Amino acid sequence: MNTAKAKESRNSSLRFTIAEHASSLSTKLQEHQTNIFPPHARKGIRAFTPSEAAKLLGVAEGYLRTVAVDLEKKASEGGGIEFRPAVAGGRRMYSVQEISAIRAYLDRPGRTSGRYLPHRRDGEELQIISVMNFKGGSGKTTTSAHLAQYLALRGYRVLAIDLDPQASLSALFGNQPEVDVGPNETIYGAIRYDEERRPIQEIVRGTYIPDLHIIPGNLELMEFEHDTPKALLQRKPDDILFFARLQASIREVEDAYDVVVIDCPPQLGFLTLSALTAATSALITIHPQMLDVMSMNQFLSMMSALLEEIAEAGAEDRNNWMRYLITRFEPTDGPQNQMVAFLRSMFGEDVLVNPMLKSTAVSDAGITKQTLFEVERTQFTRSTYDRAMESMNNVNGEIESLIKATWGRS
Repeated sequence: MNTAKAKESRNSSLRFTIAEHASSLSTKLQEHQTNIFPPHARKGIRAFTPSEAAKLLGVAEGYLRTVAVDLEKKASEGGGIEFRPAVAGGRRMYSVQEISAIRAYLDRPGRTSGRYLPHRRDGEELQIISVMNFKGGSGKTTTSAHLAQYLALRGYRVLAIDLDPQASLSALFGNQPEVDVGPNETIYGAIRYDEERRPIQEIVRGTYIPDLHIIPGNLELMEFEHDTPKALLQRKPDDILFFARLQASIREVEDAYDVVVIDCPPQLGFLTLSALTAATSALITIHPQMLDVMSMNQFLSMMSALLEEIAEAGAEDRNNWMRYLITRFEPTDGPQNQMVAFLRSMFGEDVLVNPMLKSTAVSDAGITKQTLFEVERTQFTRSTYDRAMESMNNVNGEIESLIKATWGRS
């Protein structure tokens, strides 16, 4: 009897300790959030230098200056546009809104349509990229955030979906999951099984980057994992099965976007299987160390078996490509180089040519919940920042090429 009471006391103590720690940590994180972004402040993105803006637009820097002068003149003459780049150090600095205005001006009717606004054309399928890994710490969320921002800054219409209950992607985009995301405001609201289900259009949010929208996440997403077994048992003939619900919801807004980027949870549950079914492409992040590769082996084996199961239940295979992205790569690390060589020998062109290098610029930016596109370059040594940004752009540029190849573009 005493043993039973002692055991009960230990369990109660554990429950109390976990609850206390969760409450304390939540309070501290909220204080940290308030220090970074004071109440009522909205997260934003820095201005871009002429060379950065020119690269994003795909034009020469001299031509950018000419176009900027034209737009400033039209704005001063009351041409119905607002365009007044800030000047720092004797050079113009371009906001994301101004880059968007330049892009629209370059792509105006009568010019080469679609060159600067690379939206989908007739017959081109919405690209849905699921970013996934079984193991945390592989750079999955960092990859998702930078890919979504890169594509939006390049002129694509992008929807980012946070499918991870931990909601790190949401936090990177300025949506604190405990505070800013209420009940039924995640993708769960659009894929749930009961009468509370709502149109996906109602839960899409804008961001501080034009044409980049987000559906945030929080712990509410776990409800889908809990509800699905019951829904399968009580299924009616006209019910949409769990693996097709996300795809069906995205279809409601597909005309508004060119690319959807899904940040998946780090486990093979119903949410991840839904993302795989909806996806036209899969991007698997992998840290090139033995334990991570062994974990990925288990992930691939389990994923294969589960995909076989849902295929038999009617899931369609819409995959255009699957690629492995080497993340947190250190070129001077001998064992990592050996592991990368091993992966390339095994999977060939299914491994992206460009790895994402490990960088203090990325990790330090993450402390303040920022991406490389948002953090000020002056916070780092120039070589550290430029090296990280070059690596990120090379990775995302390669993924952009895969998207365009799927559409049949050069």
